[in-house]
Amino acid sequence: MANFELKLPKMGESVAEATITSWLKDVGETIEADEAVLEIATDKVDSEVPSEVDGVLVEKLFEVDDVVQVGQTIAIIKIEGDNASEDDAPASEPAVAEVPKVVAEVAQTVVAAKVSVEPVITSGDRFYSPLVKNIAKQEGVSQAELDSIPGTGKDGRVTKNDIKSYLQSRSSAPVSAPKAEPAEVKETIAPKVVETKTEAPKPKEKPAPTPVVASGDDEIIEMTRMGKLISKHMVDSVQTSAHVQSFIEADVTDIWNWRNKHKNAFKQREGENLTFTPIFMEAVAKALRDYPMMNISVQGDKIIKKKHINLGMAAALADGNLIVPVIKDADQLNLLGMAKKVNDLANRARENKLNPDDIQDGTYTVTNVGTFGSIMGTPIINQPQVGILALGAIRKVPAVIETPQGDFIGIRYKMFMSHSYDHRVVNGALGGQFVKAVKDYLEAWDSEREI
Repeated sequence: MANFELKLPKMGESVAEATITSWLKDVGETIEADEAVLEIATDKVDSEVPSEVDGVLVEKLFEVDDVVQVGQTIAIIKIEGDNASEDDAPASEPAVAEVPKVVAEVAQTVVAAKVSVEPVITSGDRFYSPLVKNIAKQEGVSQAELDSIPGTGKDGRVTKNDIKSYLQSRSSAPVSAPKAEPAEVKETIAPKVVETKTEAPKPKEKPAPTPVVASGDDEIIEMTRMGKLISKHMVDSVQTSAHVQSFIEADVTDIWNWRNKHKNAFKQREGENLTFTPIFMEAVAKALRDYPMMNISVQGDKIIKKKHINLGMAAALADGNLIVPVIKDADQLNLLGMAKKVNDLANRARENKLNPDDIQDGTYTVTNVGTFGSIMGTPIINQPQVGILALGAIRKVPAVIETPQGDFIGIRYKMFMSHSYDHRVVNGALGGQFVKAVKDYLEAWDSEREI
């Protein structure tokens, strides 16, 4: 008999930690290879962690709601034979124990100074991960101190290394209790005290939200974990980007007729539906190739021009929330490849089977508000991108048709497109030219095209 260490697998380049949401197996239960042992959640997606071996679960190293780092051992599985890790002893001390070890002296200093610290919360535009909050709570870091730590993570986020470095530097500084000084001395050092306060001003307090009173007849519904994340993501986006919209109407009659002509044959040949989405995605990818300054992100005072065109497509989930799976290198796919990719991501999104990599690294997003009957919308930018396109419902409308023989009224299929873009870096000319390019690609559709 030997022990196998089940570790938290890597879940994408920007995912460094996950929260355990539930254990699917109890200590003593038999586990088969590839069988799910526990469920985890990141700020991107929920997923399961499967076992790599057959065996018996003998130890859980973390509890529900604990935050685990990628690569950490989360459970010990007893297996037959010698195909186990070299270290047969259970890893009873997770890697996160290094944090208290590094900052042990700081805790003593804080106690000696009798500092009273309030619970740390997300402050202003700054988001703190559960791990950072736990370290701050354990080591007596106040809200004001945490807000003053420079963040090196994505969008200036404070990482574990940032707070560890701060604690190390704080532990090396002598801390002494304030002493009563004679009046003359106080007057002498008064200018220094004022100068210190100027260097570290207290963060502005947000006005308290207006309380909402629920009567006895009202139903109170707790937001889901994903709902809370989406809510914060949307508020942060509005506070970050200066949203501006441009609207344009496209005639998609040729596309409508072409799809009706080919959808049945496509279904029989490929076993999948041919929707309008891959056609629209193809047009957006071409427009991004024409206007690469729409395929950017903002980092402080710098613009990051993305090499890859990775299109996010907003998909509705059964619980009413939205998720944005990403089509990587969308400009390199032909229409058949685009259709298969769109169908695969949409189906797995509805079945809650997306992987963390499926929703990473998007550079521009498309959302289809027409699915719900809306003719147009004003979508919120999916940070850290600078643009998002909303596709309205396709409507059969009377329209003026220009011909060499003169103008006449005809029935056409048309749709509105709403382009939201970040006015910090995208001016009205670029925002309008981009959505006009999408319209031109759709209206120039080749009705003789094969798929």
